[in-house]
Amino acid sequence: MSPPPTASQTVGPFFVIGCAWQDRNEIAPAGVSDERVTIKGRVYDGDGKPVSDALIEIWQANSQGKYAHPEDTQNKSIDPAFQGFGRIPTDDEGKFRFTTIKPGPAPGPDGKAQAPHLAVSVFARGLLKRLVSRIYFPDESANSADYALNLVDKGRRETLIAKKTSTLGTLEWNVILQGNGETVFFDV
Repeated sequence: MSPPPTASQTVGPFFVIGCAWQDRNEIAPAGVSDERVTIKGRVYDGDGKPVSDALIEIWQANSQGKYAHPEDTQNKSIDPAFQGFGRIPTDDEGKFRFTTIKPGPAPGPDGKAQAPHLAVSVFARGLLKRLVSRIYFPDESANSADYALNLVDKGRRETLIAKKTSTLGTLEWNVILQGNGETVFFDV
């Protein structure tokens, strides 16, 4: 009889097979102006071990709060060089890193402005469907009124807010898939 599987011995990984050609960690390529930011982090499983084969997918608005998507009909300017999408695999130590610009406030479901944030999907072994989360910016005054952030228990909101690092322009945001300190994930 073999021991029961641990969090790092479940289904997958399959992302390397069909998704590598779409990897893009420069969400805002050189030439896209506005406040540039680098976000780095790691993905951890329920045992606190790095997940070496996860995939982080980012969708975001531009600095004006407009998405590069036909359904965003706001009368705001767009930069054709900025698509607001990135797909970043983790390395052997569960690390990921990407560079983008800080988004502007996009309208929420109630029409009120949301705090600047990045929409995140996490794909990893053992997950039969993606996990959906958000990255908010530290010291952002609009965080206190953001409708989605206010749905989260105050004690867990910190899992959605990136942390400053000692390197100017670089933030850290880690993903904990389950257990103590688990990242907040939204039902979609």
